[in-house]
Amino acid sequence: MAENAKLAKWAELASKQMKGKSVDTLDWMTPEGIKVKALYTAEDLDGLDALNTMPGMAPYTRGPMTTMYAGRPWTIRQYAGFSTAKESNAFYHKALAAGQKGLSVAFDLATHRGYDSDHPRVAGDIGKAGVAIDSVEDMKILFDGIPLDQMSVSMTMNGAVIPILAGYIVAAEEQGVSHDQLSGTIQNDILKEYLTRNTYIYPPGPSMRIISDIMAFCSKTMPKYNTISISGYHMMEAGANSVLQTAFTLADGVEYVRAALKSGMDVDTFAPRLSFFFGIGMNFFMDIAMLRAARFLWHRLMSEFNPKNAKSSMLRTHCQTSGWSLTEQDPYNNIIRTTLEAMSAVLGGTQSLHTNSFDEAIGLPTDFSARIARNTQIIIQEESQVCHVVDPLGGSYYIESLTNSIIDEAQKIIDEIAGLGGMAKAIESGMPKMRIEESAARKQARIDQGLDVIVGVNKYKLTDEKIDFEVREVPATVRDEQVARLKEIKASRNQAAVDKALADLTAAAQNDGNLLEAALPAVRARATVGEISDAMEAVFGRFVATTRCISGAYSSEFHSDNSVFNAIKERTNVFLEKQGRRPRLLVTKMGQDGHDRGFKVIASAYADLGFDVDISPMFQTPEEAAKMAIENDVHVVGASSLAAGHKSLIPSLIEELKKIGGQDIIVVAGGVIPPADYDFLYKAGVKAIFGPGTPIPVSADKTLSLLEEKYLK
Repeated sequence: MAENAKLAKWAELASKQMKGKSVDTLDWMTPEGIKVKALYTAEDLDGLDALNTMPGMAPYTRGPMTTMYAGRPWTIRQYAGFSTAKESNAFYHKALAAGQKGLSVAFDLATHRGYDSDHPRVAGDIGKAGVAIDSVEDMKILFDGIPLDQMSVSMTMNGAVIPILAGYIVAAEEQGVSHDQLSGTIQNDILKEYLTRNTYIYPPGPSMRIISDIMAFCSKTMPKYNTISISGYHMMEAGANSVLQTAFTLADGVEYVRAALKSGMDVDTFAPRLSFFFGIGMNFFMDIAMLRAARFLWHRLMSEFNPKNAKSSMLRTHCQTSGWSLTEQDPYNNIIRTTLEAMSAVLGGTQSLHTNSFDEAIGLPTDFSARIARNTQIIIQEESQVCHVVDPLGGSYYIESLTNSIIDEAQKIIDEIAGLGGMAKAIESGMPKMRIEESAARKQARIDQGLDVIVGVNKYKLTDEKIDFEVREVPATVRDEQVARLKEIKASRNQAAVDKALADLTAAAQNDGNLLEAALPAVRARATVGEISDAMEAVFGRFVATTRCISGAYSSEFHSDNSVFNAIKERTNVFLEKQGRRPRLLVTKMGQDGHDRGFKVIASAYADLGFDVDISPMFQTPEEAAKMAIENDVHVVGASSLAAGHKSLIPSLIEELKKIGGQDIIVVAGGVIPPADYDFLYKAGVKAIFGPGTPIPVSADKTLSLLEEKYLK
C-alpha cells in the first residue's frame, strides 16, 4: 500500500476514534514556530537524503564520531565550584572517585568580573556561585592532588579569561606539567555575555582581541587544549527557544572564525579545537533534533572558509541540562526533568554532559544532590544499553523532519545576522537580545496561564509543601579567608617584579603583544586576578551595557478577555486615578550576578500589567540601588537574587533606603532564595518574597495589595 493510501486510512480510523473530528486538530505549533504533526511517515523524509549520511561522515548529522558511544561513551562532567579552593578541591576528589571523568570548574562572580575578593563591589558574591580565585596560589590549591597532565579540565570563564587561563597554565607548570600536556576547554565566549549572562569586563573590540590571542597562543603551545566553547546554554537559560539557540550560537562561532582569520591564523590551525556548549530543556525531541541540526549547519557554514582538515567543520559539543526548568515547588520532580534532558542530550549525540542537581532552584548543590545528578549519567551510560547502538534515532521520520525544520528556521536567522554585518554588529543593534527576551516573556505568559504545564507549579500542585532536605550555604567567613590570603600573598611577593610584569601587560594591551603570553610572567610573580584585569582595563576600559525593557510580548499571549490579567490592569488604573500616577517599581539586581532573564521578564510583564517600571543597570551595589529608587521616586523596589547574596545585599539595600529617606519604599524579593531564609529577610524588612515558579499575576497581585494598603486606605 502506498504511503499516501496508508495515511488516508489512518486518518479515517483516527477520525472515527475522535468522533468525527479532523486529525488536523492534533497538530501542534511549537514556540519555535514549527508545525508538528500527529503522525509522520516515510514521505516526510522525501528530499532529506543529505541529512541521513553515516555517523562520522559529513555533514555529521548522525554524530561527529564514526562509532559514537559504541566506541566510547560521552564524558561525564559535573560543573562545580563553591566557597574556597580547598573546599572545591575536596569536592572534586570525591566526584572523581565516584565515577566523574573530567572536571568542569565554576568560578564565583567576583572572579568572573575581574575583581579580587577584597574589592568593595563584591562583598556579597565571594564563593557564592562558584569558587573564589584571587591568584595562582588559589589555583594550585584547587588542583592539588589532581594531575593536570592526565585530567581534562573545563573552565567556564569569559570576562577574566586571561588571568584565569594563565593561572591554570602556571599551576600546571608548578606541578611539572608542560603546556603541550594540558587538555580541556576554556569557554572564552564573550559574545554571548553581551547577549545574556553579562559577565563581561571589557568592550567587544578588545574582548574579541583577547579571544584571538588565546587561540594563537594555545594553537602553538597547547595543541590538545580547546581554546573556545561557543555557548548557547546561557541563551537557552535566558529564554531562547531551540531555533534561536542554534542560530545565535552558530553565528557567534562564525564571528570567532572570522576574527581568528583576520588575525592571520590559518583556519585549520584553530578550527579543529573549537567546541560548542548547548543547553537542553524539556522539549525532548526538539533538542535531540537541535543537536543534529547544529552539526549539519556548522558543516555548511564552515565550508565557506575552505578548510582542508575535516575536523575544522566537525561540530563537537558539551551539553548541560537546564537550570531554568528546575522548580522550587515539589523539587524532587527535578530529578525526573534532569533525567529526560540528559537522555535528550545523549540521543542527540553530545560529547560530554553535565546534569544539574535537583535542589538548584533553592540553593547550591549539596553532596547528596550532586551524587544523584552524577549517578543519573552513570545509570544511563551503564544500565540503559543506549551506548550499544550508533545514533539509535537516525532515520526516525519525526526526528529527521524536525531536524530539517530547525535547519531551515535557524538558517533564516543566520542569514538575517549576516545581512546586519555579522554577530558583533547584530549584538550592537540589539536584535538577538530582544528576540531572546521576547521569547522568555512569551514562555512565562504561557506558564502563568497553564498553557505550558509545569508539574507541581501550575498543575498537580501540593497543598502542603515543605522543604525537607539540606540546603548548602556558603558562610560569609569565606570572604575573610580570601582577603587574609590576599594580604599574605602581597606581603610575601617581590613587588618590583609584579609592577614590571603588570606594566609589560599594559604595554602589550596598548600595542599588539599577545595578552595571554604577556600575563604569564605576572601570574608567576603572584599578581592577582584583579591586578591583571586592571592592567588591561587601563587601556580597554570597562564595558557598561544599556538596560532596556521590551513591551507587549507578555500581554500578547493573553486573550483579551482574560479575567486575571484584566483585573490586575484595572487595579493599576484605579491606583492611577486615586494617586495621580501609576504604581512605580524599580527592578534591580545587586552584586555581580549577570543572569537577567528573571528580572527582565518581571519588568516586561509588570509594565504590560500597568505598572511604571524602571530597570536598574546591572551590577548595582545596595547604595546605588537605594539612590536610584529615591531619584526615580518609586513605590516599590523588587530585588532579584540568583547567586546566594540575598542575606547580605537585600538587608543592606533596606538600611541604605532608611539612611537617605526612603524608609517608606516597599522592598520585595524574588529569585533563588531558600525558604529557610524567608524569616531572616522578613525580619530585615522585606514585605514579600516570590520564589522560583511564582506566577507573575500572583506576585503582581501581592505587590498591588501592599501598595493599596499603604496608599489607598
